[in-house]
Amino acid sequence: MRRQVFIVPHTHWDREWYSPFQSFRLRLVDLFDDLLPLLENCPSYRHFLVDGQMAVIDDYLEVRPNDRDRIKSLALEGRVSMGPWYILLDEFLVSGETIIRDLQLGMKKAQEFGGAMKIGYLPDMFGHIAQMPQILKLAGLSHAVVWRGVPSQVDRRTFNWVSLDGSSVVTEFLPMGYGNGAGLPDDAESLIARVKGFTQETDFLTKENNESILLMNGTDHQKPQPWLGQVVKEANETQDEYEFSIVSLSEAIEHSPKTNLPAFKGELRSGWRSNLLMGVTSNRVDVRLNAFNAEFALEKLAEPLSSIFADPDKYPESLLDIAWKNMILNSAHDSICACSVDDVVDQVLVRFKETQQIATGISTNIISEFTNNLSHEGPVALNMSNRQRSGIIEFMLPGTVPPPGTQLLFKTGSAMDGTELVLTAAEVSAILVQLNGQSIDDHTFIAGVMSKVVDNNIEILIKTSPELNPSFSADAAKRDIAALLSLHPNSMVHVKLEGPNEMRLLGFVNDVPGYGYLSWNERDLIDPVSTEVTDENIILKNLTVETLIDKTSGTFTLNGVSGMNRLVDMGDHGDTYNYSPPDNDKIVDTPISVEINVIEQGPVRAIVDVIRTYEFPSHIDSASRSRVGTLETEITSRLELRTLENIIRITTSFKNMAKDHRLRAHFPLPFPSAYSQSETAFGVVTRGLQAEGGISERGLPTFPSLRFVTASNLTIVHRGVSEYEMVGISSNRPNEANEIALTIARCTGMLSQITMTYRPLSAGPPIPVKGPQLEGYITSHYAISVGENNPYVLADNFLNPLICAISRGMGTLPPTGHYLSISGVEVSSIRRVSGNIEIRIFNPTDAQVTADFGTHSGYVIDLAGKPLYAFNNALNLSPWTIVTVRLEGTYNKSLAVLT
Repeated sequence: MRRQVFIVPHTHWDREWYSPFQSFRLRLVDLFDDLLPLLENCPSYRHFLVDGQMAVIDDYLEVRPNDRDRIKSLALEGRVSMGPWYILLDEFLVSGETIIRDLQLGMKKAQEFGGAMKIGYLPDMFGHIAQMPQILKLAGLSHAVVWRGVPSQVDRRTFNWVSLDGSSVVTEFLPMGYGNGAGLPDDAESLIARVKGFTQETDFLTKENNESILLMNGTDHQKPQPWLGQVVKEANETQDEYEFSIVSLSEAIEHSPKTNLPAFKGELRSGWRSNLLMGVTSNRVDVRLNAFNAEFALEKLAEPLSSIFADPDKYPESLLDIAWKNMILNSAHDSICACSVDDVVDQVLVRFKETQQIATGISTNIISEFTNNLSHEGPVALNMSNRQRSGIIEFMLPGTVPPPGTQLLFKTGSAMDGTELVLTAAEVSAILVQLNGQSIDDHTFIAGVMSKVVDNNIEILIKTSPELNPSFSADAAKRDIAALLSLHPNSMVHVKLEGPNEMRLLGFVNDVPGYGYLSWNERDLIDPVSTEVTDENIILKNLTVETLIDKTSGTFTLNGVSGMNRLVDMGDHGDTYNYSPPDNDKIVDTPISVEINVIEQGPVRAIVDVIRTYEFPSHIDSASRSRVGTLETEITSRLELRTLENIIRITTSFKNMAKDHRLRAHFPLPFPSAYSQSETAFGVVTRGLQAEGGISERGLPTFPSLRFVTASNLTIVHRGVSEYEMVGISSNRPNEANEIALTIARCTGMLSQITMTYRPLSAGPPIPVKGPQLEGYITSHYAISVGENNPYVLADNFLNPLICAISRGMGTLPPTGHYLSISGVEVSSIRRVSGNIEIRIFNPTDAQVTADFGTHSGYVIDLAGKPLYAFNNALNLSPWTIVTVRLEGTYNKSLAVLT
């Protein structure tokens, strides 16, 4: 019996990478212009896989819209397979919700052509998240295909990949990658020799006699090989060892082993069989930060606000779809990973900004309309979390005396408000030259200027406001006044400033309902923050936190654990894919000077700026592979403690002038640990102190964290996906780490480097790039807590602040209320689908939990929206489970509440 050789023609289409999208699209159009007539006119070229992503189809049809029916016909005939993804994304650098929206959009688009391929095709992701099998099963997919990340303990080409909740998919590993059959020869003899060589290298993964061989005939941007059908026919006629077939990937998978498969549970992050390229997590921290800002504005604000605070008839579905498509396009692995040329990353940042602008605009409009319906005048706090929460808000109040329980930030109004100046026309002309902007000082803005002639005198009234008036034009005001002066050059000019006396305050609100609101009222603080200055330290305290900031080192002690936020800088001779040290490194971890400034002393919030100056080497000399030069670099870490909070908030910022380096913040653990626990999409993963590498890439235990990492009762919450490593491991205790290092910035100058210490072979084109050096201002936001705390609660409090709005008291809604009750679980998304509220929840623990929806009932649905079963008020979730529900109910427009 001849051994089956299944050949799957395909292309792997990086939408943007070492060339921008539009440049690659020109090549994509050429590819399809060749592919479509080949499939239509050559029956022996049986099939083509369009890389498992529908963006490829959309991008082509935008240029060739008349070819839609041709592609659909070929798909319905089984000659082309597409989907299930919209884009082949990176799984670690985007939220779990973005992953699901990508899959849903891909399957929806594929339905227009007859349906998506029933395989979770994951050919080039830089590792795979632990919950991916569950996500695929929820979408009705029972098979996956992977390349990177498969560990050495998986000794079969086919294995069961098991998710955290126990869901599993039969998974096909592609030995030698998605291009293991690229560039097949055009003669039968060479093709047979190629297959024999392939089996010699890969048959160690084959456990069954006569197991089929899978060759993926394609690679990056490769066009179809039109002779393939003929050479396959000739190869079958000239020998009897192999039976060659051109098939779809689904057909090939049908012949894979099905029994006695090994199982592997959890994330796939090994470099044993292929390079993992783990350094993409830290290469462009500006991209990570912009990704978080856009995702947060869309997922946590715009969609839920639109769904539960606004009239359903006004749900901004089209705008939200535009924003989500930007997010999904940016999730492409070469895009979000920023391992691309600068032009590409520039476009990625624009798409993130556009998404954030859409989401922010939607949220602002909904909040404004909502506050108009409130009966209580004054500040109101909105809580866009499912948890009841307390916290601080910032607002303006009229007057000059702060109410009890508040903290005065500043007072508005010029010192000249209410006074009148009498000037000559010449004196006013001199003043006009200085009127160049819209502000009088940092807190007082010009709201308008009115000028007129009264009794032969010119009167000028300058109205001020604490808020910027974007419609005010200084130039227009100057022209109006200059015209009056020219007509009345001898007149006296009376200038008067008029503005409100207002205070910018911090106030505390207690127990704001989840997905609800609470109006602020005066109240005494039960936990005022205090600030104390001693000879050695500055001490910040509330009831649960004591922080001692050391004046010598700039580090701080948090609840007895010292040395927090120690900055360590080292050389990086790597590239956008991998960190790699220079041969002769110079590590800098001690500042040459420390300055500490108290900005706010409490009682609601205390802020201290710690300014440390370091001497960093300027760059790596390529000839000696050494760090050389000297640059003084000033780094400011702003520490913030709030009333009734158990975290220290930190914002570290500096102007980066050095090149080829990595800067990390170190945090000692309360006690040694052999592992860390970090948030991943829809769950938490436990990781040890080592990472498995391979012959072409050193395994580095630098891991991605979605929003938080915790070890030994130390939790670090961070804004944007961040890289961390468990460090401080001694040789005599190799199984214990004593610190967590959080990467603040990693700066390199090559897309892909050659002759790196930690990765000797190139991962892409060796193109110099400027953007990854991150020259300019870098800002990193993170928070630290010591103690047994729920990291999801900490992340919510730090990253999802209460929203403050001002009500004019013109409506009928009461001073407090909530519109949706969800407790016991984490919420991934709330949106409207066909008018119904759809909620995605998950259980990120190893115990069963109950999701309580209060009075609401509905249906559990799959990712395609198909109802699975009904529930009434509550729903039990097994450990690590993801569930999507559709609520039943009517909508009360006057209250904007689901009833």
